Amino acid sequence: MTIEPSPNVDAPPNRVLLSEHARQVASQLSSQALSPRLLANIVQAIDAIVLVVIGAVFAFTTWHNSPGTGWSPLILIVAAPLIATIGIRSMGGYSATSLRDYLSILPRILICWVLTIAVVAAGTFFFDVETGGKRGWLGLMFLVGAAYFVIGRIIVASLVKRWTREGRLERRAVIVGGGEHAADLLTAVGDQSKTGVRVYGIFDDRGGDRSPQEVVGVPKLGTVAELVEFARLARIDLLIVALPLSAESRVLQLLKKLWVLPVDIRISALNSKLRFTPRSYSYVGPVPLLDLFDRPIVGWDSMLKRGFDIVIASLALILLSPVFLVTAIAIRLDSPGPIFFRQKRYGFNNEVIDVFKFRSMYHHLSDPNAKVVVTKGDPRVTKVGRFIRRTSIDELPQLVNVLRGELSLVGPRPHAVNAHTENRLWDEVVDGYFARHKVKPGVTGWAQINGWRGEVDTPEKIRRRVEYDLDYIERWSVLFDLYILAMTPICLINNNENAY
Repeated sequence: MTIEPSPNVDAPPNRVLLSEHARQVASQLSSQALSPRLLANIVQAIDAIVLVVIGAVFAFTTWHNSPGTGWSPLILIVAAPLIATIGIRSMGGYSATSLRDYLSILPRILICWVLTIAVVAAGTFFFDVETGGKRGWLGLMFLVGAAYFVIGRIIVASLVKRWTREGRLERRAVIVGGGEHAADLLTAVGDQSKTGVRVYGIFDDRGGDRSPQEVVGVPKLGTVAELVEFARLARIDLLIVALPLSAESRVLQLLKKLWVLPVDIRISALNSKLRFTPRSYSYVGPVPLLDLFDRPIVGWDSMLKRGFDIVIASLALILLSPVFLVTAIAIRLDSPGPIFFRQKRYGFNNEVIDVFKFRSMYHHLSDPNAKVVVTKGDPRVTKVGRFIRRTSIDELPQLVNVLRGELSLVGPRPHAVNAHTENRLWDEVVDGYFARHKVKPGVTGWAQINGWRGEVDTPEKIRRRVEYDLDYIERWSVLFDLYILAMTPICLINNNENAY
């Protein structure tokens, strides 16, 4: 089988050119760093697993010869790690600062472990678990668990410090707004290696003395428009707006441009006279930040979604292999040319990716740049092509894109780079269009099962698609993905009048 090569296409429209310095910084940040939030989740999971093993060992050695214990020991074995990890998390024991400097949090972790053992002891009485008078296992369980916490935190702290020095463990940040407010912010943050957040640049539309080229050692890399492009090239996690809240109109103008980015967006409240409850803020060191936008599907959610994609896509490729074979033969017999087709489309964070499809057009009439919209009765579409487009069989090769990590099974559908309606690019038709790229695009999506698939010949159709895409991002869950996958074949059968 052959794949039609995708010709070179121009860079996506409306891209802003970065300065040489900004491009160099972006290239340094193109690799994925280990998120402190993800590390915290991993440490918490390891704690839970180790405590389950410790509990299981002591429970088995104590209760395996005791009749009539039933499910009670199992309940206690599972409950103890849950109680301990939830308690440690509630006191901030999994924060980047606590993992780096464990001495301040370790006493509270051990107190939490004492309370957990007390709950387990109470549970043995509550469930009337027969232990044959052997209660010493609780003391041994405490000592082993305490030793694990001490040794484990020492090892984690050494790893965190080393990864921080190497730049592998950090939240990569940029500041919007220069001058005095940025200087105050950077000064208050202090030693960035201790906060887990490193500021790599400043972006500001102002110039001259109001916004110098360097503030407290941090360089100015460009304007706000250039920041949008910079964030697409670099793996930025955090965007801090260093502007006074009193500059409401300017802050709103900035947020209108920046909310489409897949980053956490915060406003510095360092010099604000407004004071909210402590829970209203997040912090970088001692600096209070007001949370505006959070990057969707991160940490465990991201790992869970990726695992879900790999498992389901692998099974689908195996089960649908006969469909692939029959389709490939039909395409080859119907018209000359390659079986597969590649098209440049927008992926996560506006990255341009090659999306695979079964070829549905005559090879000499194919349109890899999507310059001409496919319409009903389009003479470029082959006989086999009409059928596989109507049934969406032409989209099945995108399961390979899923395994490659470029697509997800469920998400906003990837649109062609030059997709347009009425001679207007879709990002010109819909305000905030690129916000749909804050997550990976999908083989199927919330918009598609609600009837918004096929030809997009009016601005209203693309607006409605984007509405459903943004709604999906806000509502995401594994169960929601399962629902969309289950509904997709039903909707393909009932709503295929717009697919041709």
